[in-house]
Amino acid sequence: MTTLPHRDEIKAELRRAEKSLRAAHLLFEDDLLEDALSRTYYAILHAARAVLLAEGIHVKSHKAVRRLFGQHLIKTGKLDPRYATILAEEQDDRYLADYDVIFSPEKERVKKRLEDAATFVHTMKKYLR
Repeated sequence: MTTLPHRDEIKAELRRAEKSLRAAHLLFEDDLLEDALSRTYYAILHAARAVLLAEGIHVKSHKAVRRLFGQHLIKTGKLDPRYATILAEEQDDRYLADYDVIFSPEKERVKKRLEDAATFVHTMKKYLR
């Protein structure tokens, strides 16, 4: 499915996704909600990058990940469209959490993002098996 050098990079992306997800949970438990949102997004970003690498697509920018994920994995029917929605919503919330000092997310919103991120990471790992 992939060339050997990409396998190490795919594994590294998945490890980073798992670590970001764990950090998001810890931050959520400490009521650091904006930071938890940021970490949920990065969990998804790294999982999406892993899947794109498996497809032979190496991307660096956040915008490119979102666009190419939709183009190569959603429009082709390889993954359910809800994963593109999760990626988009998480990216939008991460932007607010990191750059809008007035933004104050509700705990339920962050809990939903955590659940979505866990589902996303799990599904991408399953896809790569």
